[in-house]
Amino acid sequence: MAPPRNRRPGFSRKAQYSLFATYVLAIAGAIVAGILLLISIADPKGFSALRAGAAEVTSPIARGFQAVRRSFAGMGENMSAYLDAASQNAALKKQVSANRTKLIEADALRAENLKLKALIGLQEANPGETVAIGNLISSTASSTRRLAILSVGSNQGVAVGFPIRAPKGLIGRVIETSPNTSKVLLISDAENVIPVLRMPDGLPALSSGMGDGTVAIRPVDLGVNNFRRGQIVTTSGSGGLYPPNIPVAVIVRRTSDGALARPLASPAGNNHVIVLRPYHEAPRKLLEAAEAAIPKGQGAE
Repeated sequence: MAPPRNRRPGFSRKAQYSLFATYVLAIAGAIVAGILLLISIADPKGFSALRAGAAEVTSPIARGFQAVRRSFAGMGENMSAYLDAASQNAALKKQVSANRTKLIEADALRAENLKLKALIGLQEANPGETVAIGNLISSTASSTRRLAILSVGSNQGVAVGFPIRAPKGLIGRVIETSPNTSKVLLISDAENVIPVLRMPDGLPALSSGMGDGTVAIRPVDLGVNNFRRGQIVTTSGSGGLYPPNIPVAVIVRRTSDGALARPLASPAGNNHVIVLRPYHEAPRKLLEAAEAAIPKGQGAE
């Protein structure tokens, strides 16, 4: 069966109205274009005025579109700037961290240089008394004995009985030597008794280790017990082993028979030390003889 000649676009009334509106707009546009063409030919000045009026009418719309376009462009620029700032911020944080590490290293080197300068100053102040300069390799912390290992020994002239001191004060004395190392009895050991003087009045006393990192200060005159916190005790030179005027400890608190004090020079904070000759030679020889008389295996562990 042949299709009818007059085919309708569809049974939808909406589609029919849309098609009709399209035709009307096309015809109206053609008519307006024709009228404008005739005006431009017949009256160019009037057409120019008409075109200017149209521009005035459409300029707000154009400005609106321009603002929207600039807004989108600005959003892109702002996003790019934000990403650049984030990357720069991360780079600056890395730089600050690296600089902080360098500052810490510089502070550590500065502190080490100050210790070495103080040690050199001690050596220059005691030119004939300094035997060697060494490092404390290790020290006991949990044992009942308070011992340390020194990095110099008999090959460097170190012998039993030689005092060991740091810039801040007395460390102890040598009790055993090998060719390149020495064993040091720290002043905090219970078997290390040192004649001391309280500053500034010179009250004589004895310092003995407590075995826990502190020392007990007991006056020679038991009737005198007026120690105060913060007072300093130094070596007296009595006994001839330790040279006088070496700082030993600072008083922490008074006890029933004297005072409890903290050593001024700790092995943990003084890696570099100097080895001194005994104040007098005779006590060192007596000490060596006493050490030699001790049977093997019963000496300081």
